[in-house]
Amino acid sequence: MLIGLGNDVADIKREQEMLASGRLDRFAERVLTPEEYRVYATFPPRRRLEYVTGRFSAKESYAKALGTGIGSHVSFQDIEILNDEQGRPVITKHPLIDQAQAWISISHTTDYVTTVVILEKKEDD
Repeated sequence: MLIGLGNDVADIKREQEMLASGRLDRFAERVLTPEEYRVYATFPPRRRLEYVTGRFSAKESYAKALGTGIGSHVSFQDIEILNDEQGRPVITKHPLIDQAQAWISISHTTDYVTTVVILEKKEDD
């Protein structure tokens, strides 16, 4: 059963401005979990922009699927998105992890990131 569907579009230009002003790492520390930040730190600047913008947008999509938005009910640190062995993004930590499967898609263009999250109730065994 579907619990929720959320989508988001983010402009990479905003994060490019943060990179130019030296604020991107502070933004990444706020948005990314420690494990996500460890991955982020291994990338060159352009890939860092895509990665942090994608995770930001994906977490916004998750919060929309949850129906709360980012705020008092769910924070950026409550959601973790890592890549599996094939490079696909997987939501590995989220508030409903015991009750719901979270499905994610992240797509990039040169200027934008678009994300979709589906929350699906887990079947009772």
